Amino acid sequence: MPYAAVDGMRIYYEAEGTGPALVLVHGSGGNHAIWWQQVPYFAQRYRTITVDLRGFGNSDAVAAGPDACDFPRDLLGVLDELKVEKAALLGQSIGALACLRLAVTYPQRIAGVVLAHSAGNMDHDELRAATAKDRAEAEKLSVLDRLMSKSFQARSPELTWLFQKVGTFNRANQQSIRNLGEKGPTPEEVKRSGVRIAFLAGESDRVISTATLRKAHALLPGSTLLEVPAGPHSMYWENPAVFNCVVDQFLRTLF
Repeated sequence: MPYAAVDGMRIYYEAEGTGPALVLVHGSGGNHAIWWQQVPYFAQRYRTITVDLRGFGNSDAVAAGPDACDFPRDLLGVLDELKVEKAALLGQSIGALACLRLAVTYPQRIAGVVLAHSAGNMDHDELRAATAKDRAEAEKLSVLDRLMSKSFQARSPELTWLFQKVGTFNRANQQSIRNLGEKGPTPEEVKRSGVRIAFLAGESDRVISTATLRKAHALLPGSTLLEVPAGPHSMYWENPAVFNCVVDQFLRTLF
């Protein structure tokens, strides 16, 4: 199996297709396999790379739990292993945090970033307050109901079951990730990086509201806001056709 060596750890990745590089980064309940409905689509146009962050999927476990501050190095290590000079990044939920930090630290390596259902922990008082308010509302729901709409659960019990089982291949989970709430870059730092940023917002997202992502967009002049009516938090899983199309529209402005 293909691995990149990062900090003495093995970071698993897969790469399919040819063209400009696109890296897909999973959230806390996922791993590279969550992108099964994205890879065949994007690999027709892009060199599509999926990664297991440390502690997830086929990557090495971390005894004390992975540190979120190390995740950007996992991505950079994979880019170096594959000799990719520049790539677009798509981060789902907490995967977006790693993508934004990497983009600000190494802007010359990043063509653009899609922050899917996340503001990337951007460091701004109003944005942190809005995110905390969203989180408090989300915590009133079961984990599954936060991540997936009830209508999809009723309509597609098989895919709902599979969604839950993908996470059982991970050694880490959201509770075991250290420094997950660590402040990310400020909007000013993101703007200075010059990296193109798109916020993907779902109207029915129960984890982070469209209003919060509109605020993040307003704080970052020049960014793009991709709003999807009735879009849930796990849009990539529930409605991949719409997710793929919306993301691709932004990617085509980068390459």
